[in-house]
Amino acid sequence: MRLVTATALVTLLALSGPPAFAQSLDEGVSALQRRDFETALQHFEPLAEQGYATAQISLGEMYYNGAGVTQNYSEAVSWFRRAAEQGYAVAQQRLGFMYANGRGVAQNHLAAVTWYRRAAEKGGVDAQYDLGEMYRKGKGITQNYQEAVSWHRRAAEQGNADAQMTLGSMYTQGQGVSSNFVLAYVLENLAAAQGHETALKMRDIIREGLTSEQISAGQRLASEWQVGTPLPTSSDVTTWP
Repeated sequence: MRLVTATALVTLLALSGPPAFAQSLDEGVSALQRRDFETALQHFEPLAEQGYATAQISLGEMYYNGAGVTQNYSEAVSWFRRAAEQGYAVAQQRLGFMYANGRGVAQNHLAAVTWYRRAAEKGGVDAQYDLGEMYRKGKGITQNYQEAVSWHRRAAEQGNADAQMTLGSMYTQGQGVSSNFVLAYVLENLAAAQGHETALKMRDIIREGLTSEQISAGQRLASEWQVGTPLPTSSDVTTWP
């Protein structure tokens, strides 16, 4: 987990409070960008205490990372929970992560699934990937590859490289979908283009077994695809010979 990005904070900012709050949060974000954690803390802490979820999330991230404060997972959980209970998907995903990994709370996969689902159903891309992984691995819920594919696809279509890589792997193994190595090649291409190292390796391995025509088709589909649009399906590609 990383500190909340400036873009994410600005997005939340539009939903989070009056102009005075916005100005203070903006100053906190600017301080984070220049790694002036002391100043960021001065802005986020009082706003978080007043109940502003964006500041609570930011403060939770600072405690999680030990940025300007002593690293404290329990304190991070506390702030994530306050924002999560207000319905903020970012905080719900963070809280699910803490339960899944036993950081600041006792590990509880069922609770992780609950929080991931709340965020995923709101469109939270990271939570969609995380929920897909819980289904794929059978953690906190009955293993279900079809459900895993469904959630990974949603995240992949939003541009999540981990989801693209994992969905590609599921196509190679026939987990929840029929095996289709050309489509797997497309997905690994998309993730590799974002710098995903595992996807890069998997793409090159898959490529070795494809014909030149299949490689060309896969590369074309990957280059034509745009974030936010449906991913290619088996009907769009030539299947494994």
